Amino acid sequence: MLDANIAGQLKTYLQNLQRPVEIIASLDDGKKSQEMRELLVEIADMSDKVSFSDADNDARKPSFRIKQPEGQEHIRFAGIPMGHEFTSLVLALLHTGGHPMKTEPEVIEQIKQLDGEFVFETYISLSCQNCPEVVQALNLMAVLNPNIHHTMIDGALYPEEVEARQIMAVPTVYLNGEVFGQGRMGLTEIIGKLDTGSIKREAEKINQRAPYDVLIVGGGPAGASASIYASRKGIRTGIVAERFGGQVMDTLAIENFISVKETEGPKLVAALEEHVKEYEVDVMKLQRANKLRRQGKMIEVELESGAKLLSKAIIIATGARWRELGVPGESEYRGHGVAYCPHCDGPLFKGKHVAVIGGGNSGVEAAIDLAGIVGHVTLLEFADELKADAILQKKLHSLSNVTVIIGAQTTEVTGDGKKVNGLNYKDRATEESHHVEVAGVFVQIGLLPNTDWLKDTLTLSKYGEIEIDSHGATSMPGVFAAGDVTTIPYKQIIMAMGEGARAALGAFDYLIRNEFDDKDKAA
Repeated sequence: MLDANIAGQLKTYLQNLQRPVEIIASLDDGKKSQEMRELLVEIADMSDKVSFSDADNDARKPSFRIKQPEGQEHIRFAGIPMGHEFTSLVLALLHTGGHPMKTEPEVIEQIKQLDGEFVFETYISLSCQNCPEVVQALNLMAVLNPNIHHTMIDGALYPEEVEARQIMAVPTVYLNGEVFGQGRMGLTEIIGKLDTGSIKREAEKINQRAPYDVLIVGGGPAGASASIYASRKGIRTGIVAERFGGQVMDTLAIENFISVKETEGPKLVAALEEHVKEYEVDVMKLQRANKLRRQGKMIEVELESGAKLLSKAIIIATGARWRELGVPGESEYRGHGVAYCPHCDGPLFKGKHVAVIGGGNSGVEAAIDLAGIVGHVTLLEFADELKADAILQKKLHSLSNVTVIIGAQTTEVTGDGKKVNGLNYKDRATEESHHVEVAGVFVQIGLLPNTDWLKDTLTLSKYGEIEIDSHGATSMPGVFAAGDVTTIPYKQIIMAMGEGARAALGAFDYLIRNEFDDKDKAA
């Protein structure tokens, strides 16, 4: 079932097992059960420390659990973990088999100390690039703490569960039968939701940090680039961000990053994070900034947790987020038919009629991708013509199950109280109102800069972007900005990295041209 290259790599990985691992499957006579058996037998044959049996009788067939002999059940895969989830399977085997985890010792101890019974279920699609991080985090926790159990469920294999629980976005995580969260969540974020005292403890730690020479707010490509350039100058550098990687974590295919023919967002982010770790950069994750103010010659950033950080110079690289329609029904049905990631949530609408709002490159690409999965796609564009590249438009118009409507102003997302059942739009030429019955609405209308917390502090453009000069400097001395949050045109990953480098060099130039009192100097 595995190609020779992948099989060879997996066999090498399994040599790292330090203790026996059991794979116990629950199968029936279906085709998917046969595929699962073939995969698991192949894996078991690769190592004398891995055994396989089909003695399980779980209600979900096909599924399998991974455990230590004589140990409790911790990890279950209700689906064949290929595609993006293959790495989740490999890590589950290695961690169950005693291979060391690449996780900070204090985080491991925090997981072990979690008190209570935690039964997690994560609904995923194999095409979802956001799902593996959640699956891998919960699997790791299940290995460390006997009170934590986790099941990954492929929604495409269990449509009756998806329908019963009204799951229309992945990943969707249940804890003890109740919705725990949707969308990408990292290990520390999950722990933070379980260990409510961790936010206060982390804020206290942050408050103890000495002032920085340069503090970067935001952990996307611009922020990562800025941190590397700043740290290489030998100055005290920090990054504070909600999540490392930013929007790039939600990007599937990247084919225009020079020197890299093709990659995926999460892979690029992992490489960025590893590069940053090569330098003395203090990285603080899961922290959102909400105030910026000057304190004498220093600049203070206040976080939502209440913690405060001081720095001689600041680089803002908070990026952008998906622009919302702002119409009735959108927020009510977010995660229940309203979606922003066609790659993640598209498989949940297999065979159904969906709408894509937006005729730019993102919207047209989404429509093309979805057309191969769903029954029919209706694309609505506000303007009188599509704005996507000609080659994309040509591909779009070649598809028989796509309808394009231009000059259409979406006015409402409709639903039955539980999930989306359609949308209303107005023909801008005739003013006539129309209704389209759809099961899902994918919003692809651009980005909004993350500058809400800066409106009364820095000079912003009419679009809410931070205005910067040729050195990346903003209207406040000592504050620089880079990437999608600024007025630079062409919001691209490679552009953001270059802008991050420029802002770091601008900040360093600011530092060497200004004098700071001893009490202002970073420790």
